[in-house]
Parts: sequence; C-alpha cells; structure tokens
Amino acid sequence: MDIELGPITFFLMVGIAVFLLTFGITVPVFGESRSARKRLQKRLQEIQQQSDKPPISNLLREKYLKRLGSLERSLEQLPGMERLARVIEQSGHLILAYKLVLLALLLGAVAFLSVGLLSNMWGVAVLAAIAGLAMPFIKVFSDRRKRMDRFDEQLPEAIDIIKRALQAGHPFSESLHIVADGLDGPIAKEFGITFADLNYGNDLRRAMLGLLERVPSITLMAFVTSVLVQKETGGNLAEILDKISQVIRGRFRFQRKIKTLSAEGRLSAWILTLVPFTLFVIIYFTTPDYLPILVESPDGRQLVIGACVMMVLGIYWIRRILKIEV
Repeated sequence: MDIELGPITFFLMVGIAVFLLTFGITVPVFGESRSARKRLQKRLQEIQQQSDKPPISNLLREKYLKRLGSLERSLEQLPGMERLARVIEQSGHLILAYKLVLLALLLGAVAFLSVGLLSNMWGVAVLAAIAGLAMPFIKVFSDRRKRMDRFDEQLPEAIDIIKRALQAGHPFSESLHIVADGLDGPIAKEFGITFADLNYGNDLRRAMLGLLERVPSITLMAFVTSVLVQKETGGNLAEILDKISQVIRGRFRFQRKIKTLSAEGRLSAWILTLVPFTLFVIIYFTTPDYLPILVESPDGRQLVIGACVMMVLGIYWIRRILKIEV
C-alpha cells in the first residue's frame, strides 16, 4: 500500500488540477448577475402561470415517450432522466438518456478492469473508472455549452433580420422563418421549430416559452421577454429589437475585452498549477531516490495532502478573481 500511495496521490492531484482548470479557468470569463437572472426567470414564470395550458415541454415529453418501447419508456422515466434528456437535446445529440447512462457505466467498467489488470494498482483503477464514467457526461455538457455560446453569438444577427423583416411588413412568425432560412447552426434549427410551432396553431406565448426552455440563455430571455411584453402592452417591436440588439452586441464586446484583459491571469493559473506536476515528473526521471521521502513518509504525505488542498483553494480563488458578473 505504501508503494501505491505515491502514484495514486500523483494521478489524483493531476486529475483534480486538470478538471478544475478545464471547467473553472477556461469557462467564459463573462458571467451573468444572479439577481438579473432571477428577475428574468421570475418574470417568465409569471407569464407562464397566466396560461391555463400545460407547458409545451410537458406535451413534447409525453409524445417523445409514446414513441418508445415499454422497456425504454420505463428506463426513460427513471428519476433524473427527464432533466438529462433535456441537456442532451440542448447539446444537439440524439442519444437517449438511459443509453448515455449505460455508455458511461460501460466506459467506467472497462477503464477499471483495464487499468486494474494491467497495472495491479486498484486505487488508480478506481480513479480511471471515475474518469471513464464522467467522460460521456463531460462531453454532453461541453457540447451543450458550445451550442449555447454559438446560439448567443448568432442571436444579434437574428434579431437584426427580424427587425428588418418587421420593417418590411412581414408578420413576426414569418420573420422567424426568414431567420431559419437565412442562417445556419443552432439558431436556424431553434427558430425553425418555433416557426413551425406557430404555424401549426400554437399561440405566441407558448411558442416563445418553448424556445426559451430549449435554449436557456440569458440573452434569449431578454429577447423573449421583450416580445411577450410588447404583445401585451403594444409598441414598436422593431424599435425595441433594435435596442436589444445593440445591448447584446455591447455585452459581447465587453466580454471579449474582459477575456483579453484576463488572458494573462488564466495563463498564470495554468502555469502555477501544472508546475508541481512537471517538477514531479522531472525528479522522477532524474533523481528518483528523492521521491520515496515525499510519498512514503508520514510528513511527506501530509505535505502532499496540504499542497493538494491549497491548490484547489488557489484555483477557486483565481476563478473568483477572473470571473466578472454584471
């Protein structure tokens, strides 16, 4: 056990460092204010509660389950599967939720047996199993974030197209169709679904809220809220959309500026975190006699554990410094 403790500790620290850096430092620096997000969500919930019809997502979920077999339907109705299915849909993938879970379990089992049998280090095998188990979910959430970012990037252009279509005399539903035909990527697909929703007789309120449920974006929240409020109170929608487009573009300019100014801090975070592991590898190949004193003695283990804790706290603190909320 003493011999395995060094590699286990090393791989554990490497895994923690890479995971925290990947999902803590490389996430978009620009963040939304929690209070602003809560206000928008509260407003949309109030709008949704005014309707006596069930949310469109519930109807789509029921229709989706009816197409499955009895066994698949039972697996898809397990706790947490509905939320996971929504995340998979938002990522652009078509795999069923229960199949993703089974794939994760399979990868975890393969990683555990492969590492355990090849190296006979079952502590490291457990870490490999956890990594294999998490890989499909990390992939889905990463693709979801990229798709949402791509949608937000395309939204100002889509709003401009809608504004020009309204000024030319087209109805709002037809302007959504123009966006779906004129653009590509996730925004074309989502606006096309919304146009089809309106074209098949659904009202504007449910169609726009369905769009927001499929794409939970703060910028889209502002767009949907403005459209629904204008429908209730009246006004020049083209002028409102013009101002919203300007605000969103200014928001992205500010985001790019913040990313540029914080690039040095993010690079420093990578360097400071990975330097200890680089030194570990260098010492391992140059003077391996030094390492047993660190990884096998009680004092050395306490130092390693303390360094790991301080590293986690340092990454968290750097992330707090770099993340700017407005």
